[in-house]
Amino acid sequence: MASTSKQLILASASIARQMMLRAAGVAFFAIPAKLDESEIKLRFRAEGGTAIDCAMALAEAKARLVATQHPAAIVIGADQILVLGDEWLGKPADLDAATAQLRKLAGRAHVLATAACAVCGDRCVWRATSVPELTVRGFSDRFLAEYVAAEGEEVLGSVGAYRIEGRGVQLFSRIAGDHFAILGLPLLELLAFLRDCGAVDE
Repeated sequence: MASTSKQLILASASIARQMMLRAAGVAFFAIPAKLDESEIKLRFRAEGGTAIDCAMALAEAKARLVATQHPAAIVIGADQILVLGDEWLGKPADLDAATAQLRKLAGRAHVLATAACAVCGDRCVWRATSVPELTVRGFSDRFLAEYVAAEGEEVLGSVGAYRIEGRGVQLFSRIAGDHFAILGLPLLELLAFLRDCGAVDE
């Protein structure tokens, strides 16, 4: 596809997503979408929708929201839902909630329903999903307390209250799937799209 001079925008406040793109040498602007996610999640749950479809709907809603103000740009939206059995978990509100969430995950496997899309003008021009599976090991209350104290509010930026790029990796006995998707973005698929549309060099 011919080269384009379109501006690239990441519609996310996620530090992990921003760091991934910067480390990959991608030039972009971060403009977080101010979206009330609860209504979309409640609708999908009420209608029996899947977590991955809900994550995609959220990603697209974020991208479209930012694209209304930047119609000439390529806007990347992304979202992630932690699925534990029949529960959908989001980012914990505070450190007490993070502690309770990690205790709930201990000794169990969960998946991260991860979705991303690109919107240009009023069209969604790219979509990708990934569903990595992670198993949290059993751990002592002392380890959990020390982990949360050491990580502090950093854990509040993750749907699982962990950061595998940091000491959070100590929480796991098994990790299967795309490493980048676990961090919040199917990066290899995104880079392929950006090369295809000329937004990054081939």
